Amino acid sequence: MKILVCISHVPDTTAKINFTNGDTEFDTNGVQFVINPNDEFGLTRAIWFQEKQGANVTVVNVGGPETEATIRKALAIGANEAIRVNANPTDGFAVAKELAEVVKAGNYDVVICGKESLDYNGGMVPGMLASLLGYNFVNSCVGVEIDGANATLVREIDGGKETLTTNLPLVIGGQKGIVEEKDLRIPNMRGIMTARTKALNVLEPVAADAKTKAVKFEKPAPKSAVKLISPDNLDELINLLHNEAKVI
Repeated sequence: MKILVCISHVPDTTAKINFTNGDTEFDTNGVQFVINPNDEFGLTRAIWFQEKQGANVTVVNVGGPETEATIRKALAIGANEAIRVNANPTDGFAVAKELAEVVKAGNYDVVICGKESLDYNGGMVPGMLASLLGYNFVNSCVGVEIDGANATLVREIDGGKETLTTNLPLVIGGQKGIVEEKDLRIPNMRGIMTARTKALNVLEPVAADAKTKAVKFEKPAPKSAVKLISPDNLDELINLLHNEAKVI
């Protein structure tokens, strides 16, 4: 079984975010980048299939040379090889188009994506990729078992979970639950050293047309100061909740 795991190079969730050039560009100065958390859950599940069922795991990223440290971390976690498509990943459709070409060339049985990246939060790429390939698609996946050409998957739905069966080839939009956070792999020294010898192939893009363009970024308004009310002053509390917070 050949598994392709799509990984995004995203800012650490603890990073302080700023914008430049009139709030039209993201300021990368001083920002630590990591594997997109939803993708890391999917990668960990793929490594499980590698260890239990002998699957070959390839990771792919659409991005510039600055993403290679993140890709090498995925190799250190256990992926067999990696691909970097040398394109700027600013548009969901363009990214899906680039990934579709990689899937076609590699003839992968299973493609695992995070259901969304934590930078743009578009949630578009997995579904677009499945449509471009004509593959079956399950999003918000929190469980997957594969037996030959058949797959059993569990996905989150409003108010519960749904169990589905389908056939390969398959695109999965994964999230936390496909493995638990405690099961995520931390690269050890042996993995880091081995990752240096694994193949990282750089492909030129197919020049897919971007369908969207970021015009401007805007940070959320800062939180207002907290007002402390004495527990004995219920009238003041009710007044503030009603007239200022407007929640009652």
